[in-house]
Amino acid sequence: MLSAVVEDMSRIPGVEVQSLLNEDLFPTDQGPHFHRIDPATEVERFRELAAQADYTLVIAPEFDDILAERCDWVGQVGGRWLGPSAASIRVTADKYALGQHLKRNGVPTPGCWLLTSDIPEFPAVLKPRFGAGSLEMFLVQGPEDRPGFRSDGRLKDMIVQRFVAGQPASVAILIGSKQRLAMPAASQVLSADGRFHYLGGCIPLPEKLTARAQLLACRAVESVPGLLGYMGVDLVLGSATDGSEDWVIEINPRLTTSYIGLRALAESNLAQALIDIVIGKEVKPLKWRRGQVQFSCDGRVSFKT
Repeated sequence: MLSAVVEDMSRIPGVEVQSLLNEDLFPTDQGPHFHRIDPATEVERFRELAAQADYTLVIAPEFDDILAERCDWVGQVGGRWLGPSAASIRVTADKYALGQHLKRNGVPTPGCWLLTSDIPEFPAVLKPRFGAGSLEMFLVQGPEDRPGFRSDGRLKDMIVQRFVAGQPASVAILIGSKQRLAMPAASQVLSADGRFHYLGGCIPLPEKLTARAQLLACRAVESVPGLLGYMGVDLVLGSATDGSEDWVIEINPRLTTSYIGLRALAESNLAQALIDIVIGKEVKPLKWRRGQVQFSCDGRVSFKT
């Protein structure tokens, strides 16, 4: 994702891109756009670059307050954040709080409970209240599964969500103060071992499924004040053709893996559209190539006409 968005932004006339890399993870030079730093100096260097930049975009997980904290850093040095408010990041990062919020606002989402001694219904999905990237997720078919997941994952701050069957999907949405653009819906490929590991996806879904997914994803983001920039909404699309069995699972307040597939399908520069829509410029509906793009979680992309 980082390489993709840096490449796209560097192609925008007048834009100079600077990014930080952990030198422990990237021991060799990665090119002129990247600064390899000791993690101990991240705060200082991040603040310095954010103060100098016109805009700052961060690709980071929302758990452990990592993303929201960096949003705060940008504001503290007088920089401008190319994304949602820290408050909206924290709402969406808390999967339990988000579930309750969506329910209160009439957005269909599976029942969600804090993990107690009893799981209220089966099958269910056990996952961290604060998580990302399909980490520590478990399908629980019945009471007999409890010993298995007890030994496999930590139970602190875990939640239980009712399992719903259907097509896992995602919709990326560009949100600005004046405009909102929903991207073509993507199917999600998840592991079949009951752990829901994210393996990649395919864009676009069939037209009718895309329309249903976009409509529901837009309802979800509209319900959360302060969302701005690139948002990813995870969904499950049920078998009912009227969308009555479709569900919102999560909102990701950041760039998601689907970006690498969408940029391959787009005829225009997605990074340009992201910047323009955030700063309030009018963005025309994006044009998409015919065909399908398959992408994997490690960044591999293939295009089929």
